[in-house]
Amino acid sequence: MKVGSSSLTTAAGGIDERRVDALVDAIGGLAAQGREMVLVSSGAIAAGLAPLKLPRRPRDLATQQAAASVGQGLLIGRYAAGFARHGVTVGQILLTVDDVTRRAHYRNAYRTLRKLLDLGALPIVNENDTVATEEIRFGDNDRLAALVAALVQADLLVLLSDVDALYTGDPSSPAARRITVVRDEADLADVSVGTAGKSGVGTGGMVTKVEAVRIATGFGIPVVLTAAPLAAAALAGDDVGTLFHAVEHRPAARLFWLAHATSPRGRLHLDPGAVAAVVARRKSLLPAGITAVDGSFVSGDPVDLVDAGSGTSVARGLVNYDAVELPALLGRSTPELAAALGPGYEREVVHRDDLVLL
Repeated sequence: MKVGSSSLTTAAGGIDERRVDALVDAIGGLAAQGREMVLVSSGAIAAGLAPLKLPRRPRDLATQQAAASVGQGLLIGRYAAGFARHGVTVGQILLTVDDVTRRAHYRNAYRTLRKLLDLGALPIVNENDTVATEEIRFGDNDRLAALVAALVQADLLVLLSDVDALYTGDPSSPAARRITVVRDEADLADVSVGTAGKSGVGTGGMVTKVEAVRIATGFGIPVVLTAAPLAAAALAGDDVGTLFHAVEHRPAARLFWLAHATSPRGRLHLDPGAVAAVVARRKSLLPAGITAVDGSFVSGDPVDLVDAGSGTSVARGLVNYDAVELPALLGRSTPELAAALGPGYEREVVHRDDLVLL
């Protein structure tokens, strides 16, 4: 379950104890019964605003980090006290972008989450806003929640917001209607999500929630999107919010990780023949089809494969060469490279087993 800042704090900043307690009561009983649950909670920066006498969410990074430093302790302390009333122990997990984009860190995060659940604790996850910069500037916890749901192979992801469902337009418009079920992308064709649901203390909006839904449902996890006060009803299976159906066949975890949990370290520009080979024929990428290289990366890093004509990223893969090596190899066949430079250069730039289409 993921809850946003606006569902936990007052408009001026600071924790709204009534809202936090209501959320805890909605899920604490299930957790006490042994149901495995993970809570992804925003709110650290917002919770730190009032104690630091900040009138609004700061724009500069240093003040955001200071607010997160103060607010995170207050937030987890409130959760610990609330869940203790239900006999539930909580464990705090703070993640940075590297923890969900570098596979070794990703596995470490899984082991910690799994052990907490095995011990009967309820993990509470948040971005580590005090040290991470990319999340504060661009990130949101919706995507993090989808990745955590996939990480623990959850049966359900519940996204809580200040909007009670997905609507065909701005929920404040009389013409907008609630969408109860989304079975596939076709059901979203007439939906205009815009920035509906974005508050003054959070960083997300409906756009980020729909993107998170695509990640989770693409891994075989159904999603319920609703408002925080309806959390208990959603978990009880009542007709609230919007239910997004999952795909029938869950993809391989490694390819899912590559597509959704990695950030590309560079870009390889492909000629039309290479695009056709990679996309249509699912072949490995060879040096002969690459026209240009962008970025600074080393062997094993994720890179995007880009159609040189349109500039569109068509695939992502783990590269077998350092960025500094590739320019001298472009446009040359692997037999030619092996003859000139040795058998070590007969390998693919990106092997098809390490490649996922975007």
